[in-house]
Amino acid sequence: MELNAYRIMWVFVFFDLPTETKRDRKNASNFRKRLLKDGFNMMQYSVYIRHCASNESADVHEKRVSSFIPPKGKVSVLRVTDKQFGDIKNFWGKEEEPPQPPPLQLELF
Repeated sequence: MELNAYRIMWVFVFFDLPTETKRDRKNASNFRKRLLKDGFNMMQYSVYIRHCASNESADVHEKRVSSFIPPKGKVSVLRVTDKQFGDIKNFWGKEEEPPQPPPLQLELF
């Protein structure tokens, strides 16, 4: 199987889950934890992404996500090719943030 930018897939999971009750917050937290356990990474707070080597692999992860969707809320799954993902443009505001100061070094005796 030849890997190329049109065969490799990225799976996006977008969600808007309720957090009014303690049960809702627990369901939302469990959903995020299961996404992480399945190899997804947080892109933004309610947007998680995962790299998949093929469309078949993306099928597996999409099916897995659908198996643990909470009873309330909205969840969307989108697939894009690696080529499309490479065209993404990210913006972090117009103002440049000052660099973080280096951490203080800890001495151990």
